Amino acid sequence: MLIRTKTFFRTTLLGGIIVILPAIILILAFKWLFGVVGNAIHPLTALVVNTLPALAEYNQMIATLIVLSVIVLGCFLLGLFVRTRMGLMLYSAFENSFLSKAPGYKMIKETVNHLLGRKPTPFSSVALVQVYGNDTLMTAFITDRHDNGMVTVFIPTGPNPTSGFIYHLQQQYVHPVAVSVEDAMRSVFSCGAGSDKLISLLPDKTRQPESDS
Repeated sequence: MLIRTKTFFRTTLLGGIIVILPAIILILAFKWLFGVVGNAIHPLTALVVNTLPALAEYNQMIATLIVLSVIVLGCFLLGLFVRTRMGLMLYSAFENSFLSKAPGYKMIKETVNHLLGRKPTPFSSVALVQVYGNDTLMTAFITDRHDNGMVTVFIPTGPNPTSGFIYHLQQQYVHPVAVSVEDAMRSVFSCGAGSDKLISLLPDKTRQPESDS
């Protein structure tokens, strides 16, 4: 019992860390970037305020808007550069040589790409499946349909949706739900939190009638 408790505590704690760590890293990275850009263009913001004394009381707001504008412009220019053949080659070389070796970089990149909808996905739709043929339901993504009526689904393991299990099930055990792949993926990232929409859209035919008392 003690070993099971320790294992449960450890896996649950690690799951929470994996869920929250990418968000914390992104926040810290943006905060660092905001500080670097703010310090770099401080002479510009000071010049604007000195040139227009009437705006002195809005010093902080003006500085913030300028910094945000510079960051957005910088991201746009960087994205424009990466779209070129030379830029893509340099980025790929830098990523393979340095970034990919950083702990957690791959997971963070995949998480961000999924959240922003930038990563191509082979998943056609979301479904709740009865793998064991009983009342147990699992969140799955339909990846293929076959002429004999079988359906191939991928069931991810939360909070890391890049690993999971592939099942080939009869159609009767696969219940598609009108939920976007992105919304379902977010529930996987959060270890099932936010699954209300999945359950509320569950087809009535999968619900077992309550027995009379």
